[in-house]
Amino acid sequence: MSNGPWTDEENDLIVADYFAMLADDIAGRPYNKAEHDRQLQERIDRTRTSIEFKHQNISAVLKGLGEDWIPGYKPAFNFQMTLVDAVARWLAFNPDWLGQMPGTHPATGLQEAAQLWIGPPPTLSNQPPPQELEQMLHIARKFDVAGRDERNRSLGRAGEERVLAHERASLQAVGREDLARKVRWVSEEDGDGAGYDIESFAPDGRSRLIEVKTTNGWERTPFHITRNELAVAEERRSEWRLFRLWNFSREPKAFELHPPLDAHVSLTATTFQASFH
Repeated sequence: MSNGPWTDEENDLIVADYFAMLADDIAGRPYNKAEHDRQLQERIDRTRTSIEFKHQNISAVLKGLGEDWIPGYKPAFNFQMTLVDAVARWLAFNPDWLGQMPGTHPATGLQEAAQLWIGPPPTLSNQPPPQELEQMLHIARKFDVAGRDERNRSLGRAGEERVLAHERASLQAVGREDLARKVRWVSEEDGDGAGYDIESFAPDGRSRLIEVKTTNGWERTPFHITRNELAVAEERRSEWRLFRLWNFSREPKAFELHPPLDAHVSLTATTFQASFH
């Protein structure tokens, strides 16, 4: 059995096999991990332990890319960048993968089903170990995960629709049917440009201006925010909220950020406007 670095051919084989299992897992189809391992061992000169650990490495790469992974393969870090390149190659040859799962179906029935799990935002106290976090953020920067999510219009729209249902259901749950009827999907009805996507209310009637950012990835997946959104957040601090929706393709979860945003996240300029002298 080989114990040297994995070759590109070996990485490509195991990555393709992983995505085959992931497709079955997401669709709820039964599959046999042991059988997948056995078939891989026939094609790759590696031990079952080595193959299992490489599957965990692939989960970690997908986590860094803000993508779904197989829950049974807990992400394992300190992987080689050649594995990241292999995952990127597979995605490049299968471009439909990133757009095929815009998220779970919006809840339109029982209000219990429409309400989202709202948890605490990421903080310094609950961040992963430094080496793990840096590896995740390096992948996200290299492959512009934030830009990919921003360009995925179906993902963004599905996320906004999900939050719209959540806001209405939350108000109905506390007996504010009157306010629930007034909740507006601003970006859908008026178009982009307001600096927020949804106009909602707190149970006491105070305004909530919600900008929705959606990802299929983990809670620390980077996201894009526009200059206009930042300006509105600053001008209307008491009303504006950033609603971060994550793990969207599996079991959507969320947290809220209140202005000022730079108290929660590092804001990095990614583009510049060029004007002639």
